[in-house]
Parts: sequence; C-alpha cells; structure tokens
Amino acid sequence: MGPGPRPTRVPVSAPEPDEAFLVARARKGDASAFEEIVRRHQRRVYAVALRIVRAHDVADDVSQEAFVRAWRSLDRFEAGRPFAPWVCRIAANLAINHVRSPRAREDGLPEGHLETPGPDPGPLAAVLDDEAGRVLDAAVASLPAEQRAVFVLRAVEEMSYEAIADALGLSPGTVMSRLFRAREKLARALAPYLGPAARRKGGAA
Repeated sequence: MGPGPRPTRVPVSAPEPDEAFLVARARKGDASAFEEIVRRHQRRVYAVALRIVRAHDVADDVSQEAFVRAWRSLDRFEAGRPFAPWVCRIAANLAINHVRSPRAREDGLPEGHLETPGPDPGPLAAVLDDEAGRVLDAAVASLPAEQRAVFVLRAVEEMSYEAIADALGLSPGTVMSRLFRAREKLARALAPYLGPAARRKGGAA
C-alpha cells in the first residue's frame, strides 16, 4: 500500500507590522505606511468628529483633514506613543473650530440619533430606548462645542484630564469644570429615564 496523501499546508499570513514601525516608515516619507495607519484608525477618528459636529459629511471632511495634518506633523509626533489619541485630538480641535464657525451656526445642528443600535430589545424597551436615545442625542447636540468636545474625549475616548487639557490647550481644572457642567445638563435631560438617585442628583444641580 502506497503512502497516503500529503497533508495540505495552510498558508500562514504574515503578521501586520506594528504601529511604531509604520510611523517610523511614514516619517521617512513612506506614503503606503501612512495609508495603513489611516486604515487602522479612520473609523475611530471619524466617530470622534461625528459626535462633535453631528453631521456625517462634515465629520468625513474633518477626519480627512485630521489625517492630512497628522501626515504633515509627523516630525512632531513623539515616537513610541499611541497614534490614535494624537490624531483624535487633532480631529477634536478641527471639529470644535467647525462648530464655532459662522457657517455652522447658520446651518444649525442636525437632529437624529447617531449611535450604533444595540441588540434588538423587547417592544416596550425599544420604545423607551429610542426615546431616551433621541433625548440624549438632542442634549449632547445642545451642549456648547467646548463642553461637547470635552465630554466626547472623556466619556467616549476615555482620555485622561491631562490628555484632554493638552489636546485642547486648557488647564485640567477647566477640563473638569466643563465636563461637570456637561454631565449636569445631560443628567437633567435624561432624568425621566434614570433611577431616583440620579434624578435627585440632577435636580439638585
């Protein structure tokens, strides 16, 4: 009896290059390395911009401009540090500048919940979640741009107070003050959907 069939070799894909390597290559002018960096982080950067400007087309423009500025400023990027927080800070500043612009004030902020829907809840829970989502969306949109940016960077991006202060050119105390006021306003808006303790806390503000 002859030898059996040879086992099929499963090709092993090469591991993706780490970020530090890509940044180093990009700093030497390697555009393909920077394109890979963009591919890895573009969704996160877009999400940060979207939560501040509240418009998909503007968020797209802001995120693209953030990467362009990051490319031009790579020589000032501190090697060894994570790239995503740095480019997200650039996007946040661009988004704030847009919201402050006369054109943005004339256009106003679009309505509509921008978060990704979760698992399908029951009928009553779906109605309540949808209503609470609309209320939260409107409350976040109504925050001043400075408070909205601080809230997004802290609550969504989970940046430290020091990192937010550095990104926005503020003192940590100012960051904490703006975040406190933003949370107060959001708590009052969501009071009907929160527990009694949260409602008392929001009402006492």
